[in-house]
Amino acid sequence: MDLLLPDTGLFILQTLAFVLLLVFLGKFAWKPILNGLKEREQTIENALLSAEQAKNEMQALQADNEKLLAEARAERDSILKEAMDVANSIKEEAKEETGKIAAKILEDAKVDSENLKKAALAEVRTQVAALALEITEKVIRKQLGEKNAQEALVDEYVKDLNLN
Repeated sequence: MDLLLPDTGLFILQTLAFVLLLVFLGKFAWKPILNGLKEREQTIENALLSAEQAKNEMQALQADNEKLLAEARAERDSILKEAMDVANSIKEEAKEETGKIAAKILEDAKVDSENLKKAALAEVRTQVAALALEITEKVIRKQLGEKNAQEALVDEYVKDLNLN
């Protein structure tokens, strides 16, 4: 059993060596180790803060990008709407102009047709009058060619004059 129980002197010597080792380690080893651990902890904390800041900046940039993209889409839609409005107004103006031109052409055609009709009627009247005059002249010559017919015609005119 002696082997299992340590000697008191040995126990004190081992305890003293352990305490000296702790003091020596505390003075020379623990401070640098603890300082290294604190520096490492600070570095990790700074890295986490930097990562959080980078994440926030990324979210802000992404929000700005979304905003710019929405503005670009709105501007695109506005430009397209404006272009469609301009195209529709040009189309309407062209329709109106075409309608005006067609109406003018129809009006001119009606006027020309009316003028041609009047000219044709005037020509027909002239020809009818000339023909009537010619027929009348032939009839009168034929009737006046006979002496009795001439006297009867003069008597008839005189009677008409007296009645009026």
